[in-house]
Amino acid sequence: MRNQAEHFFARGWCRFPFDRQILAWRDAAVDAARATLADPRHAAWYRYDNTWFAGVNVLPNRGDSAVGEGRPLAGEVIEFISHTLGLSDFAWDPAQVSVCFPGYPRPMAGESEARARYRRERDAAHVDGLLPEGERRRRHLREYHGFILGIPLVEFDPGAAPFVVYEGSHEIMRASFRRSFAGLAPADWGEVDVTDAYQAARERAFAESPRVEVHARPGETFLVHRLLLHGTGPWQEQAGAGPDGRMICFFRPPILAPGDWLERP
Repeated sequence: MRNQAEHFFARGWCRFPFDRQILAWRDAAVDAARATLADPRHAAWYRYDNTWFAGVNVLPNRGDSAVGEGRPLAGEVIEFISHTLGLSDFAWDPAQVSVCFPGYPRPMAGESEARARYRRERDAAHVDGLLPEGERRRRHLREYHGFILGIPLVEFDPGAAPFVVYEGSHEIMRASFRRSFAGLAPADWGEVDVTDAYQAARERAFAESPRVEVHARPGETFLVHRLLLHGTGPWQEQAGAGPDGRMICFFRPPILAPGDWLERP
Protein backbone atom coordinates (compact mmCIF):
# COMPACT_ATOMS: atom_id res chain seq x y z
CA MET A 1 0.00 0.00 0.00
CA ARG A 2 3.03 2.26 -0.03
CA ASN A 3 2.20 3.86 -3.38
CA GLN A 4 -1.40 4.48 -2.33
CA ALA A 5 -0.24 6.07 0.94
CA GLU A 6 2.17 8.43 -0.82
CA HIS A 7 -0.49 9.38 -3.34
CA PHE A 8 -3.18 9.82 -0.69
CA PHE A 9 -1.24 12.06 1.66
CA ALA A 10 0.42 14.15 -1.09
CA ARG A 11 -2.52 14.53 -3.45
CA GLY A 12 -5.47 13.92 -1.16
CA TRP A 13 -6.90 10.80 -2.76
CA CYS A 14 -6.03 7.39 -4.17
CA ARG A 15 -7.66 4.62 -6.18
CA PHE A 16 -7.65 0.93 -5.30
CA PRO A 17 -7.68 -1.80 -7.95
CA PHE A 18 -10.29 -4.48 -8.45
CA ASP A 19 -10.97 -6.47 -5.30
CA ARG A 20 -13.30 -9.47 -5.22
CA GLN A 21 -14.34 -8.62 -1.68
CA ILE A 22 -15.47 -5.16 -2.77
CA LEU A 23 -17.34 -6.67 -5.72
CA ALA A 24 -19.10 -9.09 -3.37
CA TRP A 25 -20.18 -6.16 -1.18
CA ARG A 26 -21.42 -4.33 -4.28
CA ASP A 27 -23.38 -7.38 -5.43
CA ALA A 28 -25.16 -7.51 -2.07
CA ALA A 29 -25.84 -3.76 -2.00
CA VAL A 30 -26.81 -2.75 -5.54
CA ASP A 31 -30.46 -3.84 -5.43
CA ALA A 32 -30.98 -2.05 -2.12
CA ALA A 33 -29.39 1.04 -3.66
CA ARG A 34 -31.67 0.85 -6.69
CA ALA A 35 -34.69 0.57 -4.41
CA THR A 36 -33.90 3.88 -2.73
CA LEU A 37 -34.58 5.79 -5.96
CA ALA A 38 -38.15 4.48 -6.13
CA ASP A 39 -38.87 4.88 -2.41
CA PRO A 40 -41.36 7.74 -1.87
CA ARG A 41 -39.60 8.59 1.40
CA HIS A 42 -36.56 9.65 -0.61
CA ALA A 43 -38.32 11.56 -3.40
CA ALA A 44 -37.00 14.90 -2.12
CA TRP A 45 -33.46 13.85 -2.98
CA TYR A 46 -34.10 14.34 -6.72
CA ARG A 47 -32.46 17.57 -7.87
CA TYR A 48 -31.67 19.51 -11.07
CA ASP A 49 -34.73 18.45 -13.07
CA ASN A 50 -34.27 14.85 -11.96
CA THR A 51 -30.72 14.58 -13.29
CA TRP A 52 -29.32 13.93 -9.79
CA PHE A 53 -30.55 11.75 -6.98
CA ALA A 54 -28.49 13.00 -4.04
CA GLY A 55 -29.54 10.13 -1.77
CA VAL A 56 -27.69 11.24 1.37
CA ASN A 57 -27.61 8.49 4.02
CA VAL A 58 -30.30 6.40 2.32
CA LEU A 59 -28.54 3.05 1.90
CA PRO A 60 -29.90 0.63 4.53
CA ASN A 61 -26.52 -0.71 5.56
CA ARG A 62 -25.80 -1.74 9.14
CA GLY A 63 -23.16 -0.21 11.37
CA ASP A 64 -20.68 -2.84 10.22
CA SER A 65 -21.30 -1.64 6.59
CA ALA A 66 -23.09 -4.85 5.52
CA VAL A 67 -26.29 -4.68 3.49
CA GLY A 68 -28.98 -7.34 3.70
CA GLU A 69 -27.49 -10.81 3.73
CA GLY A 70 -24.13 -9.55 2.51
CA ARG A 71 -20.90 -9.32 4.45
CA PRO A 72 -19.17 -6.16 5.72
CA LEU A 73 -16.73 -4.26 3.55
CA ALA A 74 -13.33 -5.91 3.37
CA GLY A 75 -10.22 -5.85 1.23
CA GLU A 76 -7.24 -3.62 0.56
CA VAL A 77 -9.03 -0.28 0.94
CA ILE A 78 -10.45 -1.29 4.32
CA GLU A 79 -7.00 -2.39 5.47
CA PHE A 80 -5.67 0.99 4.32
CA ILE A 81 -8.31 2.82 6.35
CA SER A 82 -7.52 0.71 9.40
CA HIS A 83 -3.73 0.54 9.25
CA THR A 84 -2.62 3.63 7.30
CA LEU A 85 -5.29 6.07 8.44
CA GLY A 86 -5.52 4.46 11.88
CA LEU A 87 -9.33 4.32 11.80
CA SER A 88 -11.00 1.12 12.90
CA ASP A 89 -13.73 -0.21 15.17
CA PHE A 90 -16.15 2.56 14.25
CA ALA A 91 -19.79 2.47 13.20
CA TRP A 92 -20.29 3.00 9.48
CA ASP A 93 -22.83 5.67 8.62
CA PRO A 94 -25.71 4.93 6.24
CA ALA A 95 -24.11 5.48 2.86
CA GLN A 96 -25.09 8.04 0.27
CA VAL A 97 -26.46 6.66 -3.00
CA SER A 98 -25.46 9.33 -5.51
CA VAL A 99 -26.95 8.84 -8.98
CA CYS A 100 -26.53 11.17 -11.95
CA PHE A 101 -28.30 10.93 -15.31
CA PRO A 102 -27.64 12.38 -18.78
CA GLY A 103 -28.04 16.15 -18.80
CA TYR A 104 -26.71 16.69 -15.28
CA PRO A 105 -26.85 19.39 -14.05
CA ARG A 106 -29.96 20.97 -15.54
CA PRO A 107 -31.13 24.23 -13.93
CA MET A 108 -33.09 23.87 -10.70
CA ALA A 109 -36.09 26.03 -9.84
CA GLY A 110 -35.23 28.79 -7.41
CA GLU A 111 -31.48 28.44 -7.81
CA SER A 112 -29.46 31.58 -8.39
CA GLU A 113 -27.47 31.92 -11.59
CA ALA A 114 -24.28 32.13 -9.51
CA ARG A 115 -24.95 28.77 -7.85
CA ALA A 116 -25.92 27.17 -11.16
CA ARG A 117 -22.76 28.49 -12.79
CA TYR A 118 -20.61 27.22 -9.90
CA ARG A 119 -22.06 23.75 -10.38
CA ARG A 120 -21.51 23.83 -14.13
CA GLU A 121 -18.06 25.42 -14.17
CA ARG A 122 -16.55 24.44 -10.82
CA ASP A 123 -18.11 21.00 -10.24
CA ALA A 124 -19.98 22.35 -7.18
CA ALA A 125 -16.65 21.67 -5.46
CA HIS A 126 -16.76 21.64 -1.67
CA VAL A 127 -15.29 20.24 1.53
CA ASP A 128 -17.66 17.95 3.40
CA GLY A 129 -18.86 18.90 6.84
CA LEU A 130 -19.16 22.66 6.22
CA LEU A 131 -22.91 23.20 6.24
CA PRO A 132 -24.73 26.25 4.82
CA GLU A 133 -26.98 27.77 7.46
CA GLY A 134 -29.62 30.50 7.50
CA GLU A 135 -31.03 32.53 4.66
CA ARG A 136 -27.55 33.73 3.72
CA ARG A 137 -26.21 30.15 3.69
CA ARG A 138 -23.20 30.96 5.83
CA ARG A 139 -20.83 28.02 6.31
CA HIS A 140 -20.17 26.40 9.68
CA LEU A 141 -18.19 23.29 10.51
CA ARG A 142 -20.69 20.76 11.83
CA GLU A 143 -19.50 17.29 10.80
CA TYR A 144 -16.11 15.68 11.29
CA HIS A 145 -15.72 12.89 8.75
CA GLY A 146 -12.84 10.47 8.84
CA PHE A 147 -12.66 10.01 5.06
CA ILE A 148 -14.78 9.69 1.92
CA LEU A 149 -14.97 6.23 0.35
CA GLY A 150 -16.42 5.95 -3.15
CA ILE A 151 -17.73 2.61 -4.38
CA PRO A 152 -19.10 2.46 -7.95
CA LEU A 153 -22.18 0.25 -8.09
CA VAL A 154 -22.61 -0.02 -11.88
CA GLU A 155 -20.66 0.45 -15.09
CA PHE A 156 -20.60 3.92 -16.68
CA ASP A 157 -18.32 5.91 -18.98
CA PRO A 158 -15.60 8.16 -17.51
CA GLY A 159 -17.42 11.27 -18.74
CA ALA A 160 -20.72 10.39 -17.07
CA ALA A 161 -20.86 13.12 -14.41
CA PRO A 162 -17.32 12.32 -13.22
CA PHE A 163 -16.26 12.60 -9.61
CA VAL A 164 -13.72 15.45 -9.51
CA VAL A 165 -10.90 16.16 -7.08
CA TYR A 166 -8.56 19.14 -6.80
CA GLU A 167 -5.27 17.48 -5.95
CA GLY A 168 -3.38 18.87 -2.99
CA SER A 169 -6.21 21.20 -1.97
CA HIS A 170 -6.52 19.45 1.40
CA GLU A 171 -3.42 21.27 2.63
CA ILE A 172 -4.70 24.61 1.35
CA MET A 173 -7.91 23.99 3.25
CA ARG A 174 -6.09 22.84 6.37
CA ALA A 175 -4.03 26.03 6.48
CA SER A 176 -7.16 28.15 6.04
CA PHE A 177 -9.05 26.37 8.83
CA ARG A 178 -6.08 26.65 11.16
CA ARG A 179 -6.19 30.42 10.74
CA SER A 180 -9.97 30.54 11.19
CA PHE A 181 -9.91 28.52 14.41
CA ALA A 182 -6.67 29.85 15.92
CA GLY A 183 -6.95 30.42 19.65
CA LEU A 184 -10.38 28.80 19.96
CA ALA A 185 -11.31 25.62 21.78
CA PRO A 186 -12.26 22.87 19.27
CA ALA A 187 -15.67 22.63 20.93
CA ASP A 188 -16.36 26.18 19.72
CA TRP A 189 -15.26 25.82 16.11
CA GLY A 190 -18.78 25.18 14.87
CA GLU A 191 -19.83 28.67 15.93
CA VAL A 192 -17.31 30.32 13.62
CA ASP A 193 -18.60 31.62 10.29
CA VAL A 194 -15.88 30.36 7.93
CA THR A 195 -17.64 31.35 4.70
CA ASP A 196 -15.25 34.06 3.53
CA ALA A 197 -12.07 32.19 4.44
CA TYR A 198 -13.45 29.01 2.88
CA GLN A 199 -14.35 30.74 -0.37
CA ALA A 200 -10.92 32.35 -0.56
CA ALA A 201 -9.26 28.97 -0.01
CA ARG A 202 -11.40 27.44 -2.75
CA GLU A 203 -10.31 30.12 -5.19
CA ARG A 204 -6.69 29.47 -4.35
CA ALA A 205 -7.24 25.74 -4.87
CA PHE A 206 -8.84 26.34 -8.27
CA ALA A 207 -5.76 28.34 -9.26
CA GLU A 208 -3.11 26.01 -7.84
CA SER A 209 -4.54 22.48 -7.55
CA PRO A 210 -4.81 20.21 -10.60
CA ARG A 211 -8.39 19.23 -11.43
CA VAL A 212 -8.60 15.46 -11.85
CA GLU A 213 -11.59 13.41 -12.96
CA VAL A 214 -11.74 10.10 -11.10
CA HIS A 215 -13.25 7.02 -12.67
CA ALA A 216 -13.60 3.53 -11.24
CA ARG A 217 -15.56 0.39 -12.07
CA PRO A 218 -17.50 -2.07 -9.87
CA GLY A 219 -15.02 -3.87 -7.66
CA GLU A 220 -12.72 -0.82 -7.57
CA THR A 221 -12.80 2.00 -5.04
CA PHE A 222 -11.39 5.47 -4.45
CA LEU A 223 -10.58 7.05 -1.12
CA VAL A 224 -10.62 10.83 -0.57
CA HIS A 225 -9.03 12.89 2.20
CA ARG A 226 -11.61 14.51 4.47
CA LEU A 227 -10.26 18.03 3.73
CA LEU A 228 -9.98 17.68 -0.04
CA LEU A 229 -11.97 19.94 -2.33
CA HIS A 230 -14.10 17.69 -4.53
CA GLY A 231 -17.31 17.66 -6.54
CA THR A 232 -19.11 16.31 -9.60
CA GLY A 233 -18.51 17.41 -13.17
CA PRO A 234 -21.23 17.87 -15.80
CA TRP A 235 -22.39 14.86 -17.81
CA GLN A 236 -20.33 15.01 -20.99
CA GLU A 237 -22.20 14.87 -24.27
CA GLN A 238 -20.82 11.59 -25.59
CA ALA A 239 -20.77 9.76 -22.24
CA GLY A 240 -22.91 6.69 -21.80
CA ALA A 241 -24.33 4.65 -18.96
CA GLY A 242 -26.97 2.01 -18.42
CA PRO A 243 -30.47 2.62 -17.05
CA ASP A 244 -29.03 3.07 -13.55
CA GLY A 245 -27.07 6.13 -14.66
CA ARG A 246 -23.85 6.96 -12.84
CA MET A 247 -24.46 5.26 -9.50
CA ILE A 248 -21.83 5.58 -6.77
CA CYS A 249 -22.10 4.77 -3.08
CA PHE A 250 -20.26 7.15 -0.74
CA PHE A 251 -19.39 6.51 2.89
CA ARG A 252 -18.46 9.50 5.07
CA PRO A 253 -18.40 8.30 8.68
CA PRO A 254 -18.40 11.29 11.09
CA ILE A 255 -16.02 9.67 13.56
CA LEU A 256 -13.35 12.25 14.44
CA ALA A 257 -13.03 14.80 17.21
CA PRO A 258 -12.67 18.37 15.87
CA GLY A 259 -8.96 18.62 16.65
CA ASP A 260 -8.24 15.29 14.92
CA TRP A 261 -10.32 16.35 11.92
CA LEU A 262 -8.04 19.33 11.43
CA GLU A 263 -4.64 17.93 12.42
CA ARG A 264 -4.49 14.24 11.53
CA PRO A 265 -2.39 13.56 8.40
